[in-house]
Amino acid sequence: MTLWLTGDPTADQLLTDDPFALLIGMLLDQQYPMEAAFAGPAKIADRMGGLDVHRIAEADPSEFASMCATPPAVHRYPGSMAGRIQGVAAALVEQYDGDVTRLWSDGDPDGPTVLKRLKALPGFGDQKARIFLALLGKQVGVQPAGWAEAAGAYGEPGARRSIADVTDAATMAQVRVTKQAAKAAAKATAAP
Repeated sequence: MTLWLTGDPTADQLLTDDPFALLIGMLLDQQYPMEAAFAGPAKIADRMGGLDVHRIAEADPSEFASMCATPPAVHRYPGSMAGRIQGVAAALVEQYDGDVTRLWSDGDPDGPTVLKRLKALPGFGDQKARIFLALLGKQVGVQPAGWAEAAGAYGEPGARRSIADVTDAATMAQVRVTKQAAKAAAKATAAP
């Protein structure tokens, strides 16, 4: 099965084939439209002749940031996100020899352990880590024991809360409606 997260067949194929691309897409998914964030890894791969975790980790930071900022930019905030991408790449190289799949395969971890490993990555807070765990479980077939519970509400079947629930343009629209409703509710609660 090919993931549908961007609507661009080439970008979606990269996300399907390369777990590092999927992880970087998740990293970029903040303050930026979901499909644009997940298209970011394809832009990097095009510009670097591939998406190699070691090359990214070792790249000159200013050159990498400049490459990320080249139109069309990888993110709305290409400089800060370039640093985060390199930080994740460096952590993966240092802790997992650059193999992203070891986050969920080393030592046959359960869902809470995978969540803890994700949260240890630069730029992955609790919510982002739970969403990525749900994406792995719902769409990639990575389902360590207790993954759905560790993912919290994002792991619920049939939910339309995050990128973990996007499988086509219709579900993308449903997730957007849910996110907008949640923002409106939070704004209403915060109002004096």
